Amino acid sequence: MKVLLVAINASYMHTSLAVRSIFNYVINNSQKKNDLDICFKEFTINQKTSEIMRGIAESHADMVMFSTYIWNVEVIEKIIPDVKKILPACVLGAGGPEFGYAPDFYMNKFNCLDFVIAGEGESTVFDIVSCGYKNCRGVYFRDNDGGVVFGGVRELIFDLDTIPFAYPELCGDGEDLYDKNKIYYYESSRGCPYNCSYCLSSIDKSVRFKTLEKVYSELQIFLDADVNLVKFVDRTYNLKPERYIKIWQYILEHHNGHTMFHFEIEAEYLSEDALDFLQKVPCGVMQFEIGVQSANKQTLRSINRSDNIELLYKNVKRIPRTIHQHLDLIAGLPFEDLQSFGKSFDFVMQMKPDALQIGFLKVLHGTQMEKFASENGWQWQQNAVYETFSTPYMSFTDMSFIKDVEILVDEYWNKALFIHTMNFIFKTVSPWSFFYSLCEYARAKNVFDAARRDLFWFNLLYEFFYDAEFEKLIQSARDNSSLTTRDNIRPVLQEYLRYDFVLSGKKGNFPSWYVHRYDKEKHRALLEQKEMLHSTRLAFATTEFETFDFDVTKEDGFKNMAPFETLIVYPSR
Repeated sequence: MKVLLVAINASYMHTSLAVRSIFNYVINNSQKKNDLDICFKEFTINQKTSEIMRGIAESHADMVMFSTYIWNVEVIEKIIPDVKKILPACVLGAGGPEFGYAPDFYMNKFNCLDFVIAGEGESTVFDIVSCGYKNCRGVYFRDNDGGVVFGGVRELIFDLDTIPFAYPELCGDGEDLYDKNKIYYYESSRGCPYNCSYCLSSIDKSVRFKTLEKVYSELQIFLDADVNLVKFVDRTYNLKPERYIKIWQYILEHHNGHTMFHFEIEAEYLSEDALDFLQKVPCGVMQFEIGVQSANKQTLRSINRSDNIELLYKNVKRIPRTIHQHLDLIAGLPFEDLQSFGKSFDFVMQMKPDALQIGFLKVLHGTQMEKFASENGWQWQQNAVYETFSTPYMSFTDMSFIKDVEILVDEYWNKALFIHTMNFIFKTVSPWSFFYSLCEYARAKNVFDAARRDLFWFNLLYEFFYDAEFEKLIQSARDNSSLTTRDNIRPVLQEYLRYDFVLSGKKGNFPSWYVHRYDKEKHRALLEQKEMLHSTRLAFATTEFETFDFDVTKEDGFKNMAPFETLIVYPSR
């Protein structure tokens, strides 16, 4: 029997940890490797379904199994009926968190689907390949009358060291065997001890760990292969300080100067030893994703999360800026209306994250939130991605407004193109009040109807500064001792905006609002001072000279109004 495992990733840059882990587990545990015919293929949701179908058909597989998630289920639902048409004798199965937590629903929806795997896939797929899917633990299948039956609960894999490394191609001698630019996913543990009501991980309470020796050896493979990014998929990485600090220590001691490691962190549970250790981490080694979700304590308690936001704030502020920090909020949670969400937004922005991601509550099959939401007036998408439309606290209009704010936050904060301008604005008004007013202004101009280039966002912000909406925002702003009068805000803002604009890349043309105060001789003098005139043409092509009214490189530079001349050096291509 020829078996094909199919992964449909969110983008070409991603790799599927699930199918690779299952594939290598089956291969390593088979006693008859020569008789085993199993392979996997990876596609993306951006490919035409006809391309994916062709790739599956060319395998001539006797059994096809899909790895399903909320981001790929729409594509998989289109494909499943057609696979039977081009491979009529093929046995079709699926697993993963989407089908695996709603097996009866999908078995009833697709008559051509022969079985669904619930839970971990490695040992289950091994048994399916070895002796068939019927009466196999961890599998839902059809009986002789077409009804759906369950083969029984399968015991979890408690010794994670028995699961082979998912990317053996990285152990090869040549880089032509792999793409170092792709994102490589890695797990050092499974399960989660926490009980967040909206999360599927809360269902699996059995937290299991790979041994440190195993983790070290596998991390070294990534380091030796010089890949760009390794993302730990541990649902909460920092569970055991005596363990997770040692992993960080290994990475730091063996770092190759290139590979970035990504971790999902519960900041309020970072130990003192961990916070002390992090002070030693240089740039380019680690990045953290920290789920804040809300600053409303009633909201946090209702979803079974810690409400110790004071400790979370304190710990996040202690994480050094050498570690890229990505903080998350979720819109649509219980007891959080638009005003409360705005307070949560300001709470997160006070911590100056490198990126703020606004997510929208997804009501997933099998979670506590699904039952709570259905009983308490939530409205959400019937199909994946199950995103919330409205709640008793937020209307559909409110949720749509936050979606537009999300776009503005990505452009004006997360991309870091406007960092000097934003930092000055937030000295005057709260981040939420600024984005709220800007969003209303942008909506009036139909900004969200089409994709925009960077120059558009610079122009929009400049125009907003001279609009009545901005005037109202400033008039209602709290007193700020760093400003002498509110009248001087616009000239200062324009200087910071000019600086952010010229930092964003070498310009061929400048917008009408930009006053280019250029002096070629001073430009040359600064290049000579920095010993950059080895190639005059290249030096001028990769630098810019500009004069500002004050030192725009400093957040409080506006306090001393004196001409500031600077040389901007751009990365060479």
